[in-house]
Amino acid sequence: MRGPEIDRLIGLLAALPGFGPRSARRTVLKLLRDPPGRMRPLARALDEAAQAARVCGVCGNIDGTDPCSVCADPERDQGVICVVEEVDDLWALERARVHPGVYHVLGGVLAPLDGRYEEDLSVEPLLARARNGATEVILALGGTVDAASTAHWLADRLRVTAPSVAVSRVGLGVPMGGTLDRLDDGTLGAALRGRRVV
Repeated sequence: MRGPEIDRLIGLLAALPGFGPRSARRTVLKLLRDPPGRMRPLARALDEAAQAARVCGVCGNIDGTDPCSVCADPERDQGVICVVEEVDDLWALERARVHPGVYHVLGGVLAPLDGRYEEDLSVEPLLARARNGATEVILALGGTVDAASTAHWLADRLRVTAPSVAVSRVGLGVPMGGTLDRLDDGTLGAALRGRRVV
């Protein structure tokens, strides 16, 4: 019923996060209803982004320049480094406009059962940055067991490597608008352990 070109496009979209076969088909149909207005601009934008994208040699962000626009921004506090697991975490924090400093993309968390070890992460560049002028390192890793153990391990490494640098971790627990009866036990425990004086 469809040509191989359309099936290939559906298959490529279905392999992306947030897409499945049905949403990929709907998206392709929407694009095909107006190729000059939707499909061709999308194709040009994809090609331009593929040619322009660079991994920042300082923090690991993906941007059109190296160093990225965050690292190159003179208004940023270069001494406050926020460590995130992946680039999408960095982009989420930037979207929220809550961090005035710079970032470091770790490239995941330690997960020996999944075959991810220290050498698979961007740890040594982080330690070097911490030694060379950092005042604080914020560990903004997720709420999983692997992320928590990675945060503890990194905090220990940072205290040995850069003892004058303050190490903190983002608060975990009850989300804005959340209710306690809908949270899992681990989240409730993290919320109580991470409490602060008001």
